[in-house]
Amino acid sequence: MEFFCYHRDRPGSLALREKLLEEHWSYMDRYTKELIARGPTFADDGETPTGSVHIVDLPDLAAARAFAFDEPNHQAGVYRDVLLRRWHNVLGRTMWDFPGGRGGGKRYLVLGLGEGRAADLALPFDRDELVAYGPLLSDDGDTWLGTAVLLRAPDPDTARAVLNPDRYADIEVHDWEFGGRR
Repeated sequence: MEFFCYHRDRPGSLALREKLLEEHWSYMDRYTKELIARGPTFADDGETPTGSVHIVDLPDLAAARAFAFDEPNHQAGVYRDVLLRRWHNVLGRTMWDFPGGRGGGKRYLVLGLGEGRAADLALPFDRDELVAYGPLLSDDGDTWLGTAVLLRAPDPDTARAVLNPDRYADIEVHDWEFGGRR
Protein backbone atom coordinates (compact mmCIF):
# COMPACT_ATOMS: atom_id res chain seq x y z
CA MET A 1 0.00 0.00 0.00
CA GLU A 2 1.29 3.43 -0.89
CA PHE A 3 1.13 6.33 1.56
CA PHE A 4 1.74 10.06 1.33
CA CYS A 5 3.24 11.60 4.48
CA TYR A 6 3.86 15.31 4.98
CA HIS A 7 5.39 16.39 8.27
CA ARG A 8 4.96 20.18 8.70
CA ASP A 9 7.59 21.94 10.79
CA ARG A 10 6.69 23.69 14.01
CA PRO A 11 7.72 27.37 13.95
CA GLY A 12 11.04 27.88 15.73
CA SER A 13 12.16 24.25 15.37
CA LEU A 14 15.00 24.77 12.88
CA ALA A 15 17.82 24.33 15.42
CA LEU A 16 16.30 21.07 16.65
CA ARG A 17 15.80 19.89 13.07
CA GLU A 18 19.46 20.58 12.27
CA LYS A 19 20.59 18.80 15.42
CA LEU A 20 18.61 15.68 14.46
CA LEU A 21 19.59 15.60 10.78
CA GLU A 22 21.74 12.47 10.99
CA GLU A 23 19.12 10.66 13.11
CA HIS A 24 16.46 11.55 10.52
CA TRP A 25 18.58 10.31 7.62
CA SER A 26 19.55 7.13 9.47
CA TYR A 27 15.87 6.46 10.16
CA MET A 28 15.00 7.01 6.49
CA ASP A 29 17.88 4.75 5.41
CA ARG A 30 15.88 1.88 6.93
CA TYR A 31 13.16 2.55 4.32
CA THR A 32 15.32 2.94 1.20
CA LYS A 33 13.55 0.18 -0.73
CA GLU A 34 10.07 1.39 0.26
CA LEU A 35 10.50 5.08 -0.61
CA ILE A 36 8.82 6.38 -3.76
CA ALA A 37 9.78 10.01 -3.14
CA ARG A 38 11.15 12.17 -0.35
CA GLY A 39 12.44 15.63 0.37
CA PRO A 40 12.09 18.85 2.32
CA THR A 41 9.79 21.78 1.60
CA PHE A 42 10.95 25.37 2.06
CA ALA A 43 9.63 28.83 2.87
CA ASP A 44 9.56 31.52 0.19
CA ASP A 45 13.21 32.34 0.93
CA GLY A 46 14.11 28.92 -0.51
CA GLU A 47 16.31 28.14 2.49
CA THR A 48 14.18 27.74 5.62
CA PRO A 49 12.70 24.23 5.90
CA THR A 50 8.95 24.05 6.42
CA GLY A 51 8.36 20.32 6.29
CA SER A 52 9.31 16.90 4.94
CA VAL A 53 7.53 14.84 2.27
CA HIS A 54 7.77 11.07 2.19
CA ILE A 55 5.87 8.83 -0.20
CA VAL A 56 6.34 5.26 0.83
CA ASP A 57 5.08 1.76 -0.02
CA LEU A 58 4.39 -0.19 3.18
CA PRO A 59 2.40 -3.32 4.06
CA ASP A 60 -0.49 -1.62 5.84
CA LEU A 61 -1.82 1.42 7.70
CA ALA A 62 -0.21 0.35 10.99
CA ALA A 63 3.22 0.28 9.33
CA ALA A 64 2.57 3.70 7.77
CA ARG A 65 1.57 5.17 11.13
CA ALA A 66 4.69 3.72 12.74
CA PHE A 67 6.80 5.18 9.90
CA ALA A 68 5.26 8.65 10.33
CA PHE A 69 5.09 8.87 14.10
CA ASP A 70 8.28 7.04 15.12
CA GLU A 71 10.38 9.37 12.93
CA PRO A 72 13.00 11.11 15.16
CA ASN A 73 12.00 14.68 14.26
CA HIS A 74 8.38 13.91 15.05
CA GLN A 75 9.32 12.26 18.34
CA ALA A 76 11.45 15.29 19.33
CA GLY A 77 8.77 17.88 18.49
CA VAL A 78 10.19 19.35 15.26
CA TYR A 79 6.86 18.88 13.49
CA ARG A 80 3.64 20.78 14.09
CA ASP A 81 1.44 18.17 12.43
CA VAL A 82 1.44 15.20 10.10
CA LEU A 83 -0.71 14.61 7.02
CA LEU A 84 -0.79 10.85 6.42
CA ARG A 85 -3.00 9.51 3.63
CA ARG A 86 -3.27 6.46 1.46
CA TRP A 87 -1.98 7.37 -1.98
CA HIS A 88 -1.92 5.86 -5.45
CA ASN A 89 1.23 6.16 -7.58
CA VAL A 90 -0.34 7.07 -10.93
CA LEU A 91 3.08 7.37 -12.59
CA GLY A 92 4.22 3.95 -11.38
CA ARG A 93 7.78 5.17 -10.78
CA THR A 94 9.96 6.61 -8.06
CA MET A 95 11.53 10.07 -7.93
CA TRP A 96 14.84 8.44 -8.85
CA ASP A 97 13.25 7.48 -12.19
CA PHE A 98 12.24 11.08 -12.91
CA PRO A 99 13.64 11.95 -16.37
CA GLY A 100 14.69 15.44 -15.22
CA GLY A 101 17.02 14.13 -12.52
CA ARG A 102 17.92 16.00 -9.34
CA GLY A 103 19.05 19.26 -10.94
CA GLY A 104 17.68 21.80 -13.35
CA GLY A 105 14.61 23.88 -12.63
CA LYS A 106 12.42 24.56 -9.64
CA ARG A 107 10.50 21.77 -7.93
CA TYR A 108 7.22 22.02 -6.01
CA LEU A 109 4.86 20.06 -3.83
CA VAL A 110 1.25 20.80 -4.78
CA LEU A 111 -1.45 19.59 -2.38
CA GLY A 112 -5.08 19.85 -3.39
CA LEU A 113 -7.42 19.05 -0.51
CA GLY A 114 -11.02 18.31 -1.41
CA GLU A 115 -14.05 16.11 -0.97
CA GLY A 116 -16.80 14.60 -3.05
CA ARG A 117 -16.31 13.38 -6.60
CA ALA A 118 -12.70 12.54 -7.40
CA ALA A 119 -10.81 15.06 -9.53
CA ASP A 120 -7.58 15.14 -11.51
CA LEU A 121 -7.19 11.37 -11.71
CA ALA A 122 -5.81 11.59 -15.24
CA LEU A 123 -2.34 13.02 -15.78
CA PRO A 124 -2.70 16.76 -16.43
CA PHE A 125 0.15 17.42 -18.85
CA ASP A 126 3.55 16.22 -19.94
CA ARG A 127 4.41 13.46 -17.49
CA ASP A 128 8.11 14.27 -17.94
CA GLU A 129 7.62 17.28 -15.63
CA LEU A 130 5.94 15.14 -12.94
CA VAL A 131 8.10 13.61 -10.23
CA ALA A 132 5.17 11.99 -8.38
CA TYR A 133 1.41 12.23 -8.92
CA GLY A 134 -1.58 10.61 -7.29
CA PRO A 135 -4.80 10.87 -5.33
CA LEU A 136 -4.92 11.21 -1.56
CA LEU A 137 -7.31 8.59 -0.20
CA SER A 138 -9.06 7.65 3.03
CA ASP A 139 -7.49 4.99 5.27
CA ASP A 140 -9.52 2.25 3.56
CA GLY A 141 -8.55 3.58 0.12
CA ASP A 142 -12.18 4.05 -0.96
CA THR A 143 -12.73 7.81 -0.60
CA TRP A 144 -10.92 10.52 -2.56
CA LEU A 145 -9.65 13.33 -0.29
CA GLY A 146 -7.42 15.26 -2.67
CA THR A 147 -4.35 15.04 -4.87
CA ALA A 148 -0.62 15.26 -4.15
CA VAL A 149 1.87 16.22 -6.86
CA LEU A 150 5.63 16.68 -6.94
CA LEU A 151 6.71 18.42 -10.11
CA ARG A 152 9.18 20.61 -11.92
CA ALA A 153 7.70 23.97 -12.99
CA PRO A 154 9.01 27.46 -13.75
CA ASP A 155 7.08 29.11 -10.90
CA PRO A 156 4.46 28.46 -8.17
CA ASP A 157 1.52 29.63 -10.33
CA THR A 158 2.40 27.15 -13.07
CA ALA A 159 2.73 24.42 -10.43
CA ARG A 160 -0.68 25.32 -8.94
CA ALA A 161 -2.29 25.14 -12.38
CA VAL A 162 -1.63 21.39 -12.52
CA LEU A 163 -4.83 20.97 -10.44
CA ASN A 164 -8.35 22.13 -11.24
CA PRO A 165 -8.98 24.95 -8.71
CA ASP A 166 -12.76 24.45 -8.80
CA ARG A 167 -12.48 20.94 -7.33
CA TYR A 168 -10.50 21.70 -4.18
CA ALA A 169 -11.25 23.50 -0.92
CA ASP A 170 -7.62 24.55 -0.86
CA ILE A 171 -4.51 24.15 -3.02
CA GLU A 172 -1.13 24.55 -1.33
CA VAL A 173 2.12 25.06 -3.22
CA HIS A 174 5.46 24.53 -1.47
CA ASP A 175 9.02 24.79 -2.74
CA TRP A 176 10.40 21.23 -2.64
CA GLU A 177 13.67 19.50 -3.43
CA PHE A 178 14.82 15.92 -3.85
CA GLY A 179 15.66 14.52 -0.44
CA GLY A 180 18.26 12.18 0.89
CA ARG A 181 21.84 12.44 1.97
CA ARG A 182 23.81 15.16 0.27
